[in-house]
Amino acid sequence: MNPAERRRVAAVIVRGGSVLMVRERGRGPSGRHDGAEYWTLPGGGVEPGEDPEAAVRREVAEETGLRALSVRYAYEAPYPSGWTTCFRVEVAAGEPVLGVDPELGCDCPRMVGLTWVPLPRTGADGPYMVPTLLSAAAP
Repeated sequence: MNPAERRRVAAVIVRGGSVLMVRERGRGPSGRHDGAEYWTLPGGGVEPGEDPEAAVRREVAEETGLRALSVRYAYEAPYPSGWTTCFRVEVAAGEPVLGVDPELGCDCPRMVGLTWVPLPRTGADGPYMVPTLLSAAAP
């Protein structure tokens, strides 16, 4: 990993055979968040002095309003912004609520939705396959 690259974390939150995903807008030619939309796991950058487990708990609370009960390392994944450490996160009961990105620095929303995406299984009794990023071209 490039030392200048910010460490990133993401949360795999599974409930009832579905994973919680955040719908985001990328920056368009104007520099505003009016570009292509995509679905991603809740997550973001690790702050200086913060450990990855604390970062994923913070990101889950900021982006979904849910409280993380337990955090377990799951896997590493390539994201457009760099390699991301993904954690399996168990959350308290309740419905997720779309948060606001405190670091955005502009008045255009980056996060525009939350949804539970059904997960395919690898086989009849196999584990779920968890996407890290999905295109949002289709409604």
